[in-house]
Amino acid sequence: MKLFRRLLTSALWLIVSLSAAALLAVIGAALYFAPGLPDVRQLQNYELQTPLRIFTRDEKLIGEFGEERRMPVSYDTIPEDMVQAFLAAEDASFFDHPGVDPKGLARAAFELIASGGDIQSGGSTITMQVARNYLLTLDRTFTRKIREILLSLQMEQILDKEEIFELYVNKIFLGNRAYGIAAAAETYYDKPLAELTLAEKAMIAGLPKAPSAFNPLANPERSLIRRNWILYRMRDLGYIDEAAYEQAVQSPLTARRHTVQVEVEADYVAEMARQYAVEQYGEEAYTGGYSIYTTLDSELQPQARQALVEGLIEYDRRHGWRGPEETDIPQSLVEAQDRTQREGLEEELSESPEVMETARQAAESSKAQVSGIEGDVSNWLKVLDRTPVLGPLQPAIVVSTEGKQMQVLTRDAELVSLDWDALSWARPYRSPKWRGEAPTSAEQVAERGDLVRIMRDGEDDWRLSQRPGIEGSIVVLDPKTGAIRALQGGFNFEHSKFNRAIQANRQAGSIFKPFIYLAALQQGDMTAATVVNDAPVVMSDVGGDWRPGNSEGEFRGPTRLRVGLYQSRNLVTIRVLQSLGLDNALAFLERFGFADGRLPHGLSLALGSASLTPLEMANAYAVLANGGFKVSPWYIQRVMKAGQDEPLAEATPKVACPACAEGATQTLIDGKAYPIAERVVDPQALYILRDMMRDVIEHGTGRAALDLKRGDIVGKTGTTNEQRDAWFSGFNSELVATVWVGKDSNESTGEYGAQAALPIWKDFMRQALEGTPESVPERPEGIVTARIDPDTGRRLHDDQSGGVEELFREGHLPDYEPRRIQRELETSSGSQGTGTYEAIF
Repeated sequence: MKLFRRLLTSALWLIVSLSAAALLAVIGAALYFAPGLPDVRQLQNYELQTPLRIFTRDEKLIGEFGEERRMPVSYDTIPEDMVQAFLAAEDASFFDHPGVDPKGLARAAFELIASGGDIQSGGSTITMQVARNYLLTLDRTFTRKIREILLSLQMEQILDKEEIFELYVNKIFLGNRAYGIAAAAETYYDKPLAELTLAEKAMIAGLPKAPSAFNPLANPERSLIRRNWILYRMRDLGYIDEAAYEQAVQSPLTARRHTVQVEVEADYVAEMARQYAVEQYGEEAYTGGYSIYTTLDSELQPQARQALVEGLIEYDRRHGWRGPEETDIPQSLVEAQDRTQREGLEEELSESPEVMETARQAAESSKAQVSGIEGDVSNWLKVLDRTPVLGPLQPAIVVSTEGKQMQVLTRDAELVSLDWDALSWARPYRSPKWRGEAPTSAEQVAERGDLVRIMRDGEDDWRLSQRPGIEGSIVVLDPKTGAIRALQGGFNFEHSKFNRAIQANRQAGSIFKPFIYLAALQQGDMTAATVVNDAPVVMSDVGGDWRPGNSEGEFRGPTRLRVGLYQSRNLVTIRVLQSLGLDNALAFLERFGFADGRLPHGLSLALGSASLTPLEMANAYAVLANGGFKVSPWYIQRVMKAGQDEPLAEATPKVACPACAEGATQTLIDGKAYPIAERVVDPQALYILRDMMRDVIEHGTGRAALDLKRGDIVGKTGTTNEQRDAWFSGFNSELVATVWVGKDSNESTGEYGAQAALPIWKDFMRQALEGTPESVPERPEGIVTARIDPDTGRRLHDDQSGGVEELFREGHLPDYEPRRIQRELETSSGSQGTGTYEAIF
């Protein structure tokens, strides 16, 4: 008996000691962490502010960022069963505990010990989630968990339960850029909260745990299991009766994608503006009511985007079929659920086998029928709904293939037939220059259950297509100001957010050559008529001997500069650079915004070996187009903030002004004063170069641009080694556009700039310049015309026939060509072999 009393006394003391130790630990933690805790009272004044919005220069919306899908609600407007759904899913004892749940904390402590310091589930109550979302970071550490607990206890002392719940449902991220329950209702169901069904409310309540894994758009079969588990919990907790439960768990999946519609698609520029806003204003950029007005033109941007997208699709079609995007897709949600992974659903599935049974019943009740297709196509429609549209490319699933016809299901639940004209192009892709044998039947192209792409071919017809295996960019500038009027950094932003227009450093190839020729015209003792030998050369380089050649592998001997440029002769350009001197050329090139550190210090510079972005090349061409003024690219016109009338920031870039008097420092554009940019190129040399570049269109690699039937456009094609990069950059006095086409992997495209890039540039310019008068610069003073011998580049006397007209700067005319005589006179005079009058007289 005494032994029992001693044991009981010892046990009681042990419990008291442990309780005291725990209490002291809590007090100690509170004293230690309290000084660094944020002020809970700030939550009482917390505002959910306006999103960041990006516009074109004429105020058309191109993007919204941050909290744009947040629609704050007050507690008294939240349906009671939605509150209950969240309690069942996240924290059933929310209205009873003091901010923390001892059972949950015990589970978290066990995980902490078992994982060696990494908290997994965290045992978080709704109050703790509010503390984390509003006041703390999201890292899973023991220190943060202690601070979260302390903040939760404080919060419960300052705010009532309804206020805490309201903060919770307004802050939580629920997938697809939706923050808060009202935004989620709009995003998934296009309804206000009050109109949601019980099943839809439970679906939203299931999202906070894992917004991607349980997303009804991305993972419909998993989301059904999570939804029905929440409904099961609601019934067990007494929130709903059996009848409501039975109806809800068998409800079909009704979620669809409902997003904010922009007015002009310019995702790459919108992202550039978002990054700028964050750099300038920090995280407040997303909530502070900022509006950024860019320089984009709402007509030119869609035209540039369309030209690039369609050009890349046409390139891809020329190179063959790479197969479906997905294969063997289950037709129904029931089939998909049978195949789904169970990982991550352990809690839901361990509750009761009833959860899986009702989820299957819900999948069965989600059946969808489409006329002409046998069986349930519910999963096919869900897959199509979550698969993004890429420009004109619509996702479709193959339903049948018979002979030379294919039937596909579209995301609009339509059955579309593709005839042989729409399919026969799909020869298998083998390499950039090789395709396999042409298909002889539709089933060789794709099979039932395959995800493919289709696009309109006219108003009523469709044709098979695919996401291009090539990328590209287009940049359009106003050469007078450097303002970006259009920019597309890739085929599709959702597919790839890498902005090739400003981030892809690619070898420029032959579009760099005009700057070497311009340096020769301005600084060297050369003219457009100067003859340079297009002949083989061997040069020593770091890696050994360098033997540059021409693209066709042939050499044409003595060649005038004008011909060398429009025929893009590599050896001519190299010898021009040799004549200039590398240091002189590099100093000259810096005037166009090319940084010296970005340019190779070797003769390969002449061939465009410098790795530059399409934006850098477009800007350099803008200097050629505007009369030689060094402008810089820009795209932020002004920044406004909600509630303020004056701009926070407004651009005043340096602009070109050929008509301004020498020494002028400012000029007016639309009534606003702008500083005048520095003139970095002699106008006479530039005028001659522009005339030489016109020959690229008239006689050279840019001849396809003659289709535009305009005499004011000039430009240059470019292709790099092994056809890795295809370029075209061209302009008139009003617009500059640069197109690059290539592969992110730096593999060969199998095409030249004239094949891959020029058609895109041409399609854009055709739309952009439609109805506008031709814009040719006036001939500056100091330019003279002379007739020359096309073989020697020398001037012809007035009495000498033939020849071609050429432009020269005054004081830079070539020597005269000696007069030639008839062979009979040469023989009779005794001056055989000279061919000149001077040898006779």
